[in-house]
Amino acid sequence: MAGEEEKREGKGFTVQDRRRFSPDTGEARENAPDRPAADEQQKIADESPSESEPYAGHEALPEINFSTFVISLSTQVLMHLGEIPNPLSGKEERDVPVAKQMIDILGMLQDKTRGNLNDGETKLIEGILFDLRMKYVEAVKRK
Repeated sequence: MAGEEEKREGKGFTVQDRRRFSPDTGEARENAPDRPAADEQQKIADESPSESEPYAGHEALPEINFSTFVISLSTQVLMHLGEIPNPLSGKEERDVPVAKQMIDILGMLQDKTRGNLNDGETKLIEGILFDLRMKYVEAVKRK
């Protein structure tokens, strides 16, 4: 018995149930710890990295909005058409059926967001789709 107590003491941490309500009855527990004060919660939030901040050797990512999303999809299409190299391998790879599927996804996105975009976003997706469809036609002809 004494050996077990020594082993437990050597672990260096204690598990404490901090739930405010009893898991059995659902009633408030008398010995439940209080929640952190609002200023303490804000301090914790301030110390947490935001989504756009870099972490452990990674660069900060750009803000995600409709325009950056459409541009990222169009970049994937260009990669599948062999217009730009694959960022992982550094080689130009062609997969025309996948490129067509990505163009169709962009077209569907255009249809589903019609009337909900500002002028800049509408022009962006129209221009990108036109250019990608022309490049797709050229890629099919080369095939």
